[in-house]
Amino acid sequence: MQQRFQYEDTTIHFILKGTGPRIILLHGFGETATVWQDTLAALSNDYEIAVPDVPGSGQTNNVADMSMEGLARVVKALAEHLEWKEFVLIGHSMGGYIALAFADLFPGILRGLGLFHSTAYADAPEKIATRRKGINFIREHGAKAFLETTSPNLFAPHTRDERPELVDEFLTAADGFSADTLVSYYESMINRPDRSELLSRVSYPVLIVMGKFDQAIPMTDALRLCKLPKKAYIHTLTQSGHLGMLEEPKSSYFLLREFLAGC
Repeated sequence: MQQRFQYEDTTIHFILKGTGPRIILLHGFGETATVWQDTLAALSNDYEIAVPDVPGSGQTNNVADMSMEGLARVVKALAEHLEWKEFVLIGHSMGGYIALAFADLFPGILRGLGLFHSTAYADAPEKIATRRKGINFIREHGAKAFLETTSPNLFAPHTRDERPELVDEFLTAADGFSADTLVSYYESMINRPDRSELLSRVSYPVLIVMGKFDQAIPMTDALRLCKLPKKAYIHTLTQSGHLGMLEEPKSSYFLLREFLAGC
C-alpha cells in the first residue's frame, strides 16, 4: 500500500505491507523501492514491511541534508510516523550505508541490521577516484546516460546474457533520476566515515550478503566484515552480481527469513 508523510519540506513516499514483526528495507544508488518488490511479496505474510523511496529517488524529492546521516534521519522520521519503537533495518548497497548511519545515530532501536551487497568500510582511494570520474560523467552526459552505462555491470555476466529483460526492467525503474541527485549521492558516499567498528559493538544480529560476481562490493571486501559482529549471518549468492534480490530472489528470500527469525 502506497503511503506518504511530510518530512521538513519534502513528502516522503513509501510502501507499507503485511503484518507481524517490523522491517524497513532501504534501496541503493540508482534504484527505487521497487527493487525490493519480490522480497516484499515473499515476506509480507509474516512481517510488516516499510520500503521508502529514499530522498531523491522514485516519488520522493531531495531533502536539505543528503548525507548518509541526513538520510538516516529520514528513516528515523519514517519509524516515528509509523510509531515503530523497534524494527529490523536492511539496506542494499547505498541503503546499507544509510542503515549503518542510522545504527550509529540511534542506538537502542534496531533488532537487527542487514547489509545486502554493502560494506561498513569507508571508500578506499581507488573507489573515491572511480566515483569522481562518475561525477564528471554525470555532469557532462546526464543521469540517464550514466545509469544506462553503469547499471548493466551490476548484474552477473550470465544474468546479462540469459535474462536481458531483467536488466531492461531495472533500467526502466531507474528512469527519472536527476544529475544533481546522483552527484549528491556520490559525494555523500565519498564523505561517509568508516563504521566497521560499529559492527563489533552492536549486540543484535548482523546480516552480510555477498554476490560472487559483485563488482561494486567485491567478496574480498565483504569477507573482511564477517569476523566483526558478535552474531553474524553470512551468505554468498553464487549466481549474483550486486543485485541478489533480483538475480536470486528465492535464495534471497530464504536467507532473509533465516536472519529475521534470529532477530
